[in-house]
This record gives sequence, C-alpha cells and structure tokens, in this order.
Amino acid sequence: MAKSSGLNRTGVLSRVTVAAITAALVGTTTAAVAADAPQPARSASAVQKAAPKAGTLAASSASAVADGELRGVDRYGDMYAYMPNGTGGYGPRQNGGNGWNYATHITMADQNNDGHSDGVWNVTNGRLGWMAWDSGETSLGSGWGVFNKVVSTGNLGGAAAPDLLARDTSGRLYLYLGYGNGKLAPRTQIGTGWGIFNQITGKGDMNGDGKDDVIARDNNGYLWLYPGTGNYRAPLGPRVKAGNGWNGLNTFVSPGDVNFDGVPDVVARDSTGVLWLYPGSGMSYPAFKPRTKIGTGWNTYRLIFS
Repeated sequence: MAKSSGLNRTGVLSRVTVAAITAALVGTTTAAVAADAPQPARSASAVQKAAPKAGTLAASSASAVADGELRGVDRYGDMYAYMPNGTGGYGPRQNGGNGWNYATHITMADQNNDGHSDGVWNVTNGRLGWMAWDSGETSLGSGWGVFNKVVSTGNLGGAAAPDLLARDTSGRLYLYLGYGNGKLAPRTQIGTGWGIFNQITGKGDMNGDGKDDVIARDNNGYLWLYPGTGNYRAPLGPRVKAGNGWNGLNTFVSPGDVNFDGVPDVVARDSTGVLWLYPGSGMSYPAFKPRTKIGTGWNTYRLIFS
C-alpha cells in the first residue's frame, strides 16, 4: 500500500527525519514576492468517477517501493497513488488524500534516502509547503507564484538529501538545496533561458555516471539531457541531445525505475489520455528505449507527478 492513504491538507506534523548538511549548501538569494490570496479547499465529495485503467499488465507480488511511484490529482482535488506492478506498468490506484484543488505544483521526495518517498513539496496559493505522509504541513514561505515549474529531480547538489528546482516566468532556473527534513536552503540561480522548455523532469541517474540528471523538452519536441555534476554551485553540465519527436505528449514525469531494471524511466501522457512508459536506456542518446502503452483514461488528472 502507498504510505499516503491519509494525505490531506490538515493534521499534525510527525515522522520528520532531520539530516544536517554543511553550511556550504546555503545559496545566495531568497524569493520575496507577495503570496496569492488563499482560497478554501473543496472537500472530497461522493461523486462517482471512473478510475483510469492500469493497462493490461497483470498484477504481481513485487514490493511496493516508492521508486517508480506515480500520482495524480483530479479536478475534484482528490489524489491517487499508483505503485509499480513489477512488469513495467502500474497496479490499481490507491487513495492518496483530498483537498488538493488549488495546488499548482506537487512533487514527491525521499528525504532519508531509504528508497521510499516520504511526502510532497507543493505550491498552493503561492506558498510552498512540505507535507510528510499522514502528517500536517510545514509552510516554507510565500512568493512561489512567480514560478511556472517546481520539481524535485533528486539530489543535484552533492549532499544526501533531495533538492528542488524552480523556474520563473523569465526562464531563470533556481536550485534549492534540501536539508533532508523538507526544509530548504536559500536558492541559487543555476541557469537562464530555460523558458524554451515546456517539460522538465528527472529522478535519478539517467546516463550511468552515478549522478542524478535532468531531462527537458523544448518546443520543437527535442529532448535534452543535462548531466548532473554533483557540484551545488554548477549542478548541471552542458546539455546533450537525448531524443526527438516528443511533442505529441502533453505531460511527462520521471518516477524513477518503473520496470525494475536499475535505470530511471519516464512516464508520459498524450492528448488522448493514453499513458506511455519510456524505459531508460542508461545512455545519453537515445536516453530511452521504445515506448510501451501502460494505461488509458489519464486525462482524468489535471496534475500528474512523481
């Protein structure tokens, strides 16, 4: 079962694992923009909604590790979790909480590096929060409405904890280094010109060099791999072309290793609601093997995240 069966936007914070990182991980600037006006969250109602099909792949007895876990939030604010089934697809969906109507960005993170996700960072009404599974939320500050992309792509800064990437509307990319308890160091600008990308993701080492990488798609459908360096001052190396023809997909994320072959994968949804698995190749080019259809009906979700 997913650990998040009670993930709601209320409760008391608990089970936070604290891990210190060195003072060198502190960045240079912080966001300081007024938050959007808060809005009340709509509670989950008893509306009957058809569950997206998990494809024709049979269920298996594989352990439900968070590596590979995928989640979605529908228009009612209900969250659902999908765990890998051990054969390259996902098992039946599980309840993941409610009240997420106004979240604009959600991303999972494994804070204690045990192979299981521990909760989510989310941006709601312009505020960033960290919520551990089955716990209350810790508010991490306002001003996050300036970002049009917020995603955790694993450990980019070289410490043990996962970090957070954020891109503003001017195309500037920032790195927020994680402390391992959901809290973040002040941001460091690590790039410009990232407005050319309509998708940014990553969850692990994609090219086999032992460092977490970032994948981005431009408006022409070209896929680019930015290799991780492990240096928090310059965490991404020069990009290399990783693929083409990716413009038929309206969203994609990297949940990690979905098919359990040791290489991170990408899961993508097309405009008809079909869900595709792109198995990682372990190389920069092509970064992914031929895709496999693993589900239908995924237009149910306004947000898909990992």
